[in-house]
Amino acid sequence: MPEQPHRVAVVGIGAITSLGHSANELWQSLTTTADMGPLRVAPFPTDHLVNPKELRRLDPFALFALAAADEAWRQSGLSVGLVDGGSIFATGMGGLQSLLRQYDVLKEKGPSRVSPFMVPMLMPNAGGATVSMRFGLGGPCETITTACAAGTHAISYAAHLVASGRCPVAVTGGSEAVMEEVALSAFANMTALSASGQSRPFDTHRDGFVMGEGAGALVLEDWDRAVARGATILAEVVGSASTADAHHITAPDPSGQGASRSMRMALHEAGLNASDIQHINAHGTSTPLNDLAESLAVREVFGTHRPLVSSNKGHLGHCLGAAGALEAVVSVMSLRHQMVPATAGTSEVDVAIDLDVVTNSAHTASLEHVMSNSFGFGGHNGTIIFRRAD
Repeated sequence: MPEQPHRVAVVGIGAITSLGHSANELWQSLTTTADMGPLRVAPFPTDHLVNPKELRRLDPFALFALAAADEAWRQSGLSVGLVDGGSIFATGMGGLQSLLRQYDVLKEKGPSRVSPFMVPMLMPNAGGATVSMRFGLGGPCETITTACAAGTHAISYAAHLVASGRCPVAVTGGSEAVMEEVALSAFANMTALSASGQSRPFDTHRDGFVMGEGAGALVLEDWDRAVARGATILAEVVGSASTADAHHITAPDPSGQGASRSMRMALHEAGLNASDIQHINAHGTSTPLNDLAESLAVREVFGTHRPLVSSNKGHLGHCLGAAGALEAVVSVMSLRHQMVPATAGTSEVDVAIDLDVVTNSAHTASLEHVMSNSFGFGGHNGTIIFRRAD
């Protein structure tokens, strides 16, 4: 971020997904399998995170956030208790599961039996608040709720806090756990979900997204501080941006102008040209409108330069507010491993897309910069760029 005095290092990553309970398990699945895995997060040990009493007072989305952040924090090697440390987390819908469970209690047992902990369980800021308390982070503790762009926006905001010198360290990411009948029905009735139950990003036969759940987390730190304490630096955040389509509450601007402006602004902040990007971790939801609009935006920005493009939603489904955070984790791992995961479920790239979409199997590549895009209902666009760390 050229205008800021501090470089931003990624010193920890973590992930809880339907493909596994760590970032490494996620990466192994993305790079060794060509099919979508299970869509729900399997039960995982929590004794190291919270005691049984506290566990009962956490909605799954907050527990996912805590688990992913704990993995990232342990990798960072940082000590608990940073008065200026930030906790910036995202979610699209917050504690929907807790709200539904307590509504059932209200109807079946009456108002006196509704849990007094319902409000802190359902509130969207519970994830970030839980993380801040776990690691003693006394700086900004804020929640981003910009639908499916929220995870990327949270990381972008956290990176700017570190770059500006406001926070020496920030834990950031996104979490979602709303695979409930009412949510699935709503998405299905608005024709956003795949009728075939298959995610096929950029494919000729794509017909909607498949919902997933999980959480992704990154620990960001002032570069010089990280170097001074001997931290392992996984990547560098060099640019990001946020724009709005100002077009429609759910449909993307078909011209892709908002998305293209987001990518251009992120490149400008990073001091890069489009030709400096070797890989784009695309939003790629598998909906007809989104994938086409995103491809138009990418082609407008990159012209004749054709970076490798992939979408992780073919493996994970669409994790809504957690999607951008998980894709940021994957972007960092792509730089670390010099590899681009394949886009699962995609076998015949739509000729109208006209991008170099990675299909069938993971590709090795020489990667210096990776761009990650996220777009959300409401016309929210987010882009973040990571640089390889030597």
